[in-house]
Amino acid sequence: MEYHPRSACATLYQMFNKFGITQEMQHAPVDEEPWRPFRSCGDFKFSEIMLDAVLNKSQINALLELISCITQGQAQITLKNETDLSRAWDNAAAELTLFSKHEVPVTYKRNEQEYEVHAQPVWDWALDLLDNPLLTLHFMWDACCVYKHNSTDFKCFFNEPWTGDWWWDIQSSLPPDIENTVPFCFILYADKLKLSSHGTIKGYPVVVRCANLPVDIHNGEGFGGGCVVGWLPIVPDDAAKEGKLGYTTLKCIVWHESFFKLLEHVAQHSKTGYSHKGYNGILCMMSLICGCSGKCPCPVCLVPLAELHDLSKSYPIRTMEEAQEALHIYGHSKAEGEQILKVLGLQPVANVFWLILHLSPHDALSSDRLHSLHAGLWKHLHEELKKILLDPTFSCHPARYYRIANFPRWHHLNHFESIINITFTDSNKYQDLSKQTLYLALNILTHRASPVGHQLLRVISSYLQLDSWIGLDLHTEHMLAAINAELLVFDAELKHILNNGPLKDTYHHRTNGKDIATQILHIDHDKFALKLLREHVNMLDEHCRLQALGDDGPDKDINIPVAFNGHVKLGSPVPHLNILDVESRGQMDCAFQSFRRKFSEFINNALPTYGHQLMSWLTFPGDFKIHEHCYLKVNYESAVDWRQNSDHLQCNPKFHGWPWFDNTLIQLTAEKTAFVQLIFMFRCHISNLGPFEFALV
Repeated sequence: MEYHPRSACATLYQMFNKFGITQEMQHAPVDEEPWRPFRSCGDFKFSEIMLDAVLNKSQINALLELISCITQGQAQITLKNETDLSRAWDNAAAELTLFSKHEVPVTYKRNEQEYEVHAQPVWDWALDLLDNPLLTLHFMWDACCVYKHNSTDFKCFFNEPWTGDWWWDIQSSLPPDIENTVPFCFILYADKLKLSSHGTIKGYPVVVRCANLPVDIHNGEGFGGGCVVGWLPIVPDDAAKEGKLGYTTLKCIVWHESFFKLLEHVAQHSKTGYSHKGYNGILCMMSLICGCSGKCPCPVCLVPLAELHDLSKSYPIRTMEEAQEALHIYGHSKAEGEQILKVLGLQPVANVFWLILHLSPHDALSSDRLHSLHAGLWKHLHEELKKILLDPTFSCHPARYYRIANFPRWHHLNHFESIINITFTDSNKYQDLSKQTLYLALNILTHRASPVGHQLLRVISSYLQLDSWIGLDLHTEHMLAAINAELLVFDAELKHILNNGPLKDTYHHRTNGKDIATQILHIDHDKFALKLLREHVNMLDEHCRLQALGDDGPDKDINIPVAFNGHVKLGSPVPHLNILDVESRGQMDCAFQSFRRKFSEFINNALPTYGHQLMSWLTFPGDFKIHEHCYLKVNYESAVDWRQNSDHLQCNPKFHGWPWFDNTLIQLTAEKTAFVQLIFMFRCHISNLGPFEFALV
């Protein structure tokens, strides 16, 4: 073994059987506390588990809080290992309807093939909801029209499914000879998703929500929210057969036959109704209505594919009877039936929803804003925009595309570094991208620089108007009229152009990559069962809390929605400074120049208008203390649904490394409002007058 000359080590010769065997080295000193800088060995082991489990901040805090309760004797854990935990999960899941696996036989080219579908019958899932005492008081069965007076007249508005005209019409069509007949409405959604990053592992979950529950519940994450009730089979792609009628028909048959496993009991009870005595003892006779998604160019009307882009025209509405008649003709004459079905854009397959009485699938269809707008229309507009910006004939410095990184930050707004090189699977981010892209591109795609690009921005501007209107949680007849009007604007602008990601986590972290559907549905069902138990635990905790408060407990602690109370709260305090320190910022920011003089003038002129009597002109010494704050929480009455909402505003020169100064709308007078930008927020104490909170804008 020859060492480097600078090592000063002589060449070493060894027998082969001794090679690699070194002399026993002197034992290193043993550290009695090797876990340092952790305070204890337990802290070190806990940190190792947290890193392996990839838990986030809130999950770590929750686990530490539980450990603290155990050490203080306030809680007890009897689980000894994963087997005990799995057994407990199974026992909890048994309280609800379990999934079952079915084999769906389908004949294709005289060969019978079987497809596996996992289903939790929608009807059984619904009964689980009805039997839940925590949800009973929230169910709404009867249609109603809701009005608000606008100082002149009562105007109808729509904020829940049962406030719409369709619900009213459904209830009117139910058998009048049966007492208390009401609609039971399901919202069904099914869509393929890629479970693996390379896209080879796919799933086809079916999610259901109950429209008889308020929007904040059925769209929430609690027990009354959306639930996976099925896992449909996916017919493998075959390039040689793709597009052929027989193979397309096979896919339709597999889908409808599989979906029937979810709706079998629903179809049965739609013919007879279902008498159910809920937890509150009220007897209701329910007649089923449910929604689904279609696969035709337009599942609602008979607009030709070539005219699908023209929003100014109207076409006949689809009817279930028309489709059934076409399929009946196909059964007697294949050639004649194919021609009729082709005109209607249908496949020769019986629709599973025809089995449900009182249901027209075409009437039940609804728009999905996420997929139709953000991940649909905007996704295409964004691609067209990138083509224009990357066109070699369009001269624009690439650095301008990255100006989006300087876009102002605010609460719940995703931030981007570029509008060109963007890759993500969360379709919710498309909405934020669309808002920011328009303003970035306005001074790039001018009419002179790019007439086509400028026209595309006009289309995007109209699209954003539509998205804003459609995205409101509450709609009035005026708003619906505005949407229809803006659709025509969008159509006109578009013609100018024409003429010239919770189941993926389960797959990655909780499965072994085999028998995916069974494992995912088992875990998802466990989560659903635990949601139910969590609701009961929360109810017990609240009951104990109110009992501890007694009769003298403050009413404000009761979790009941309240009207707007004008509450404003400053947060994120920084070390206090004097008024001269603030004024010194004027060297870099003109907003702070002569701050002390301007503040004195403001106080002496403004305070009397708010009822404060000043006996003399107030002045402030150089060491007058000011307490700066970088965060403001504002409770306000929403102009959309008239409920109390909260806004979170930042006035921070370095929020996560970036300046963040929010803009806000303020009420100047009873008639005037103005948009302002927060520059500096602070509180101070004025002698003989008390504490005050101010904002420099």
